[in-house]
Amino acid sequence: VQLQASGGGLVQAGGSLRLSCAASGRTFSSYAMGWFRQAPGKEREFVAAINWSGLSTAYADAVKGRFTISRDNTLSTVYLQMNSLKPEDTAVYYCAADRLPSAGVVTPLLQYDYWGQGTQVTVSS
Repeated sequence: VQLQASGGGLVQAGGSLRLSCAASGRTFSSYAMGWFRQAPGKEREFVAAINWSGLSTAYADAVKGRFTISRDNTLSTVYLQMNSLKPEDTAVYYCAADRLPSAGVVTPLLQYDYWGQGTQVTVSS
């Protein structure tokens, strides 16, 4: 499975961006998906996750109420809609896929098997 993240950029505080992560392969619809981010000098951290069907989601407290994760299995794509962006959201954002069948969301970083290349999000104050 190959993951291609896109949609990052420079935005002012309070603005919005939508990240996309396109996956190759025919089994995308069975994967739990997640978004993580890594700021300079910090460890990669969980942002949001979605189960295979899209009916279950989870968010980090720092983004809850501002970010929304969704997926379109017909397009093999997962999205991260980011609203009310803050300077502390500045980071490289990575999408990830967990290939093990699971009905629920997956939040631990080490449980993910495949990673995209990352897309830079910069929020200016």
